[in-house]
Amino acid sequence: MNPCPCGFFGDPRRTCLCSEPEVRRYRRRISGPLLDRIDLHVETPAVGPAELRGSPNGESSAEVRRRVSAARARQLERFAGRGIFCNALMSPRELRRHCALDDDGERVLETAIERLHLSARSYGRVLRIARTVADLSGEPRIGAGHVAEAVQYRPLEGLPCF
Repeated sequence: MNPCPCGFFGDPRRTCLCSEPEVRRYRRRISGPLLDRIDLHVETPAVGPAELRGSPNGESSAEVRRRVSAARARQLERFAGRGIFCNALMSPRELRRHCALDDDGERVLETAIERLHLSARSYGRVLRIARTVADLSGEPRIGAGHVAEAVQYRPLEGLPCF
């Protein structure tokens, strides 16, 4: 969705024409319970012409494909014989079994719950995402960095519009 009715809230190159009440009204059109059911909330800022023409940065598609394939294989092995095939489908029991956090990870998650007022559903989603981030990194245990990255994908919760 756009960040506001005109689509330019937060854009460094264009000025948003919306008033604060308009932005709030626009964002309230999507209910909290619906947002709570969306696992990943990712802001994608506009890309400028120079960035479109420039050479790509970061990992190649082949490298990303390799990491994703390895993570999917870990998940298939983890859930073999249970009728599920990915972290997103973990039940609360499987969350407890496969999403143990180290002490730093526990602290990061507790802080996020308090500051962002995460619901029980969001708590489970953060754990599932953190497990996936750890899988993509090839890590058997979920650490603070994995939790922090997972929390970053929940930005719409508990944050003001302005």
